[in-house]
Parts: sequence; structure tokens; C-alpha cells
Amino acid sequence: MNTPPRKRKNTTSSASTNPESPNSDITPSEDPASAIIDVPAVKVPELTEQEQRDRLHLERKVERAFFEAGKALAELRDRRLYRSTHSTFEEYCKDRFGFERRHPYRLIEAAVVVDNLMQMCPIGTQTETDSSDEQEQSVGTQNETDSSKQQMCPSGTQILPTSERQVRPLTKLEPQQQQEVWQRAVQVAGGKVPSARIVTDVVQRIMERTQVPNTYQIGEVCQILALDNPELRGKGGCWGIVNHVGEFSCTVKTWDGEVTVGVKHLRSFNYLPDECQQMQQICDRINRVYSSELEESVQKFLESLGRLKRSYLTGLEEKLLSVLESEYNEK
Repeated sequence: MNTPPRKRKNTTSSASTNPESPNSDITPSEDPASAIIDVPAVKVPELTEQEQRDRLHLERKVERAFFEAGKALAELRDRRLYRSTHSTFEEYCKDRFGFERRHPYRLIEAAVVVDNLMQMCPIGTQTETDSSDEQEQSVGTQNETDSSKQQMCPSGTQILPTSERQVRPLTKLEPQQQQEVWQRAVQVAGGKVPSARIVTDVVQRIMERTQVPNTYQIGEVCQILALDNPELRGKGGCWGIVNHVGEFSCTVKTWDGEVTVGVKHLRSFNYLPDECQQMQQICDRINRVYSSELEESVQKFLESLGRLKRSYLTGLEEKLLSVLESEYNEK
């Protein structure tokens, strides 16, 4: 019986004895998977001066994309350049760019903030346009003098935001506070563009530092100002009775329950003590009869009482509320 040739073994043996084999420098006792093979280094060519200028120019275009969008949207809105096709700016932005209602306004607000930050160091933040070849060439010259010019600027101002989200926490601050927060955020980020989280943290610390002490008193009648607080959605314009005073917030009783509100989201009606007591009685009466199980029209009536800007009920309002109270008592 003939034995088949052992070709696999011969091939392996040949490879192990061939000095030109890729694995010839691995001894039989070594694990090929753990062997170290020298790979010749490939030298990466340095950027030319023109490539460096192109890179800087393109990087600045990327950084300024949301800023340019905000500036353009502001002009479209202010000049009403959408009027030939759309009745409102919001509809135009949704159809043309796919923006939800709030987004274009955020971009516009962000552009205003960046404009303010650029005022701290206008030399190092020249605007660029695609149509100017001469300006592209000037980027290289400006880059050569950046280090000397930045010495004239406050720390961090040569670094600008690269996204709308980084700017959003600054939009509710005064211009001087915006500059202060941005410089501090750049420092916290180690001299780099700070994340939105870092900016938000710095804003929060400054807001806490500058908060006015709570001067509200229990029993005082205040109006709720929703402003930009999503937790107060639906409560804007409602009045409430202060029943707890914290360091920077109050708990107020409204027509349908209690809510804790920051001091900046409250405005006192400055009612006299007798008027505050009268409003307390009205609030208690509404609370006793209000229920989500009531008919929608009745709910709306009670909600309207919860938004009064006077310290009394009219004759008709008094009669209607009395009818509801009698119905409630019968139940």
C-alpha cells in the first residue's frame, strides 16, 4: 500500500529553512503570534506653507459655520426675505432647512453672543469669505503674527465657540458676563474649546454668586414668570401664594396645587395685607373645587381665575364660583 506524499510537512519545512522566508528570523520555540517583526517607518511629508494656510482657512470655516448660519438667518428674518413663499419665518425655516421652531432663533442668539466674544479680541478673529482669494492669502500672513497679537487680548479670547450648544448657556447673560464666563470656561478646558457642559457649569457658578437674597414673605401674592424654564410650562402668568421661603426659591400655592419656583421666576404684586388675605381665600376656594374630572369649560374658567391680575372677583365670577362650590358640597 502506497503512502501518500506529505506535501504539507514538506512545504512547512521548506519555509522554515528558507533564509528568505518572512518567518526565517523566528526560532521554532517562539510563538509566531508574539514575535516582533521590524516594519520600516514611512516618513509622512510635512505640510507645505500653502497646505498649512488651506488647513487654517478650512478649520475656521468649520468653526464659524453655526455663526454664519445665525447671521444669515437674522438677515432673512429682519428683511422678511421669506415673504414671497411663506407667511411666517418659522414656516419658512421648517420648509427650507428642516428647522424646528426654536432652532433658528437659537442660531441667531448664538451669533449675537459670538459677536460679543469677538469684541474682546477683534484682531485675531477676522471674518473670511469664500469669494476673496486675496483674503485666503492673507491668512498665512496673519498666522505668522498671531502669537504677538494674542498678547494684546484677554486670556482665552482667541479661542471661539465651535457649536451653538456651547453658546446656548450664555444667551441669557449680560454681554460682560458672557465674556467673563467664556474666558473662565476656556481656562477650565485647559486652553481648548470648552464643552457645553463646562460652559454650563461656569454659568451656574456665576449665577449662584450673583443671586439676590430671597426677600419674599409667607402669604405674599406673586406672579409666576415662566421665561426659559421648561418646568414652569403652563404656569406663566399664574399667581400664587407664597407658603415656603427658601434661600433662592419659594414654594407657592396656585389654583391647582403647589410649585417651587426660583426667585428670578417670581414677581410680587405688592398687594396690601388685606388684599393678600383675600387672594388666599380665593386660592383656597378654587383648590377645593378644581379637579381634572371637571368639564373642560369649567376647568378653563377656574384656570382663568388663577391668572387674575387683580385682588378681587367680579360679581359674575363670584356667582359662578359659588355655583361650583355648591355643586362640590352636594357631592
